[in-house]
Amino acid sequence: MTQQRYILHIDMDAFYASVEQMDNPSLKGKPVIVGGTVQQRGVVAAASYESRKFGIHSAMPTSQALKLCPNVILLPVRMGRYAQLSKQIIKIFNDYTPQVEQISLDEAFLDVTGSITLFGSAEKIGREIKDRIQNETGLTASVGIAPNKFLAKMASDLQKPNGFVIITEENKQKILDPLDVSKIWGVGKVTAKNFYDRGIRTIEQLRKTPLKFLQTILGNQADDIVLLAQGIDNRPVEPNREAKSISAEETFAQDIIDKNFLLNVLFKQVEEVAGRLREEKLEGKTITLKLRYKNFKTVTRSHTFENPTNVSQTLWQ
Repeated sequence: MTQQRYILHIDMDAFYASVEQMDNPSLKGKPVIVGGTVQQRGVVAAASYESRKFGIHSAMPTSQALKLCPNVILLPVRMGRYAQLSKQIIKIFNDYTPQVEQISLDEAFLDVTGSITLFGSAEKIGREIKDRIQNETGLTASVGIAPNKFLAKMASDLQKPNGFVIITEENKQKILDPLDVSKIWGVGKVTAKNFYDRGIRTIEQLRKTPLKFLQTILGNQADDIVLLAQGIDNRPVEPNREAKSISAEETFAQDIIDKNFLLNVLFKQVEEVAGRLREEKLEGKTITLKLRYKNFKTVTRSHTFENPTNVSQTLWQ
């Protein structure tokens, strides 16, 4: 019999913006965004919950965010500060389990299956971690607990900010079924519209649709999507190994042909990589750009500098 797994997904709430509000209390309760300037053709890296009420979200061009909320407070990215706090949070995770898969500076999966005999139930571990993050950093996190990564991620998203949700084998379908099909990993805007056009709007409707019909929409991906709709995800938590490179990447839910939009995203990625290099007191000599098309064709271009660098402007040029 397969051992019951206990997976936590911990997601910091509006991390970059929350750090800025914490470091400058006068910003609390005000709409704040972190990102590049309009002159840089910048994008929003993070938006406080106050600014989200105006429709602002991450990856949105800064110019658009300012139109939606002219009074929004725009702050530059301080990647070194965010990385510093992220390290502190990861140390808390490591106090409970070595099975930590860091997805980004502000979120991670933890497998605490082997930790229960030492620290108590998964719920107890999750609440302790959540409390420690708030007490030791001043920031809030949303925690999802479930038997697998997909459900844990789903759980952490359900009651943000400052949420705590447990999904079990017994209640998973009750929670999943009413949700929009777009909540499933791999279902982007284009695929979701294809579902809507065929009268499939909820996960329950998708789950009850014959596989052969779904294959006409999803192709070879149909089997995986059906498993997720049933709350099944066997992927392990994969602890991060020591990095020989520092990277940033983004997969879009739909194909993007807007050059300026792509440049905005690339600028954000350059800032992130350069910030992490400086935080680690490292420099890089070779920079690589990877572009993948919808047919999975991948184009890679590399450039080697004469001298190692961690300067954002040098990497951007």
